[in-house]
Amino acid sequence: MRLNLRVVGLATVICLLIPVGFAQTSSAPKGSQGTLVIIFKDGHRQSYKLSEIERVEFPTAAVPAASTSAPGSSQLPSRAHFLGKWEVGDGNGRSFFITLFDDGAARKSLGDARGRWEYVDGEAQITWDDGWHDAIRKVGSGYKKFAYGEGKSFKDKDDNNTDAHNTTPHPI
Repeated sequence: MRLNLRVVGLATVICLLIPVGFAQTSSAPKGSQGTLVIIFKDGHRQSYKLSEIERVEFPTAAVPAASTSAPGSSQLPSRAHFLGKWEVGDGNGRSFFITLFDDGAARKSLGDARGRWEYVDGEAQITWDDGWHDAIRKVGSGYKKFAYGEGKSFKDKDDNNTDAHNTTPHPI
């Protein structure tokens, strides 16, 4: 009887100590303790020291903007979705590549042109050094590249539009 009590007591102590051991070993790395990191929809991050925060409030959520170019879709693609290498057409039956980088830089293989891109209203808008503008937009279940010649804006009628396919469907 005494042996049974010792075994039960020892088992109880072990069961109580196991969760404490796991809690100590699964803590966050030293460098990130006391920090709150917020990742925004456009992909950028911002860190705050917890010692500087008095409270965090969550007001009622706004209804996400509906995409006019993607029927049935209630959300626009994120900025991060556009990062990578896109295969697009030139409007004359040939293909070339547009690469969009996280820092806002853009490069196209057609003439090895460079430019800058921005995430605006759910699309990638690219302004090239040669004066042209391209936009990659979600249309239905796919994507299209719309090209605008020198002197045109993204609201003008496009000079051509072709299918666009992200060959690296993850951030590069």
